[in-house]
Amino acid sequence: MSDAALRVEGLSKQYRIGRLQNRSRNLKEAMSESFRKLLHRRDGEEESTIWALNDVNFELKQGEVLGIIGRNGSGKSTLLKILSGITKPTRGKATLHGRISSLLEVGTGFHADLTGRENIFLNGAILGMSRREIERKFDEIVAFSEIEQFIDTPVKRYSSGMYVRLAFAVAAHLEPDVLILDEVLAVGDLPFQQKCLGKMGQEAKEGRTVLFVSHSMAAIQAMTTRCILLESGKVVMDSVPGQAVHRYIHNTFHVDIERVSDLWNHPGRLPDMVPSLKQMWMTDAGGNIITTAPMGGEVYFHVEYETDDIVRQPIIRLTFENPEAQRAFAINNKMTKGARIVNGPPRGIFTCRIPRLPLVAGEYFITAAFGKTPQQDADRIIKAYRLTVVHADVYGTGAIPDRMDGMGILFDADWEFKPIEGDAERFPLPVSETVSSNL
Repeated sequence: MSDAALRVEGLSKQYRIGRLQNRSRNLKEAMSESFRKLLHRRDGEEESTIWALNDVNFELKQGEVLGIIGRNGSGKSTLLKILSGITKPTRGKATLHGRISSLLEVGTGFHADLTGRENIFLNGAILGMSRREIERKFDEIVAFSEIEQFIDTPVKRYSSGMYVRLAFAVAAHLEPDVLILDEVLAVGDLPFQQKCLGKMGQEAKEGRTVLFVSHSMAAIQAMTTRCILLESGKVVMDSVPGQAVHRYIHNTFHVDIERVSDLWNHPGRLPDMVPSLKQMWMTDAGGNIITTAPMGGEVYFHVEYETDDIVRQPIIRLTFENPEAQRAFAINNKMTKGARIVNGPPRGIFTCRIPRLPLVAGEYFITAAFGKTPQQDADRIIKAYRLTVVHADVYGTGAIPDRMDGMGILFDADWEFKPIEGDAERFPLPVSETVSSNL
């Protein structure tokens, strides 16, 4: 098996739906049900079935953190239940190596009448650990859960937040070889979620394998090294997290309609402006048009303009603000290298490359401005473009910066300019002066 921690081969799960799936409790009910089935089949009504999983195949190596995403009903939870041994597949098999710890819902494996302390020892015993091993980890588990004063209280009196704190602490600290988590962190508050994500990253670096199902694309991008997208029980994508998340968002929210912003008819244009900005869009390093980018990711902003005549020293300025209109930073082609143009053509496209996007996760708006001279804007549009930034492990530590850490002010940016159609011959670009800037 080499270094594989998990191998899934042809895994499929079929469920019967409808009233005909009920089991008979005695001979009379069995005869009645057989008669009903015969009657319904004569009426043309068959038992309904659904494939929650359909021929799922993948292999997971030790130390990998796999994210599993998809819409409700795509088969995510069914997959984890099979891997956890809760249910059996209809076809195929899953081979796991090592000790498995799963947390599929709040309080999984807890006995309601036992205290938090007793449940820690119970869960450890279920995982096959000795009492001495559990005692060695006990203080660390309690400290992580932050519920020391309630550790000898029956868990049935815990709030959902207390439940998830202790449940995650137990699942993550009892040294499993494979840790399986299904959307449990949504119950905890933000600081605890970040604490759990950091712990998951630590577990992976120590060689443990993690399967993580979440509807939080920020968490998926921050914590996983690989991501599987499920649709109708099938694997439709197995790739790096950014690509899978992008496809999921595109398929779910149909973002294509706003991928290119029409600036010519934009309602955010200020009064007395002369329409010059035509359209704006964003791409990734591969040239794909995107509307969502990870923290610290490489992105390209493209702005097309059109005027009636030659433009003396054309300037494009992009100002990034959060929804509360707080400015994060602004950049223009005169401040950085690559596109300091003199006597520009009437039409062209400016491209701004930001190799390391400095914004923390959240929604942002970009105000775009176009100037024919350095002193005055000819056109300016408020909220010309909307950008979504998602979490990423930018420091390689599992720590996730947020708004409390600031929006980020250090970045590098390169500009370039391309005339449209025949204007390149009529307006050759001069040798550009290079100016670098860190804001």
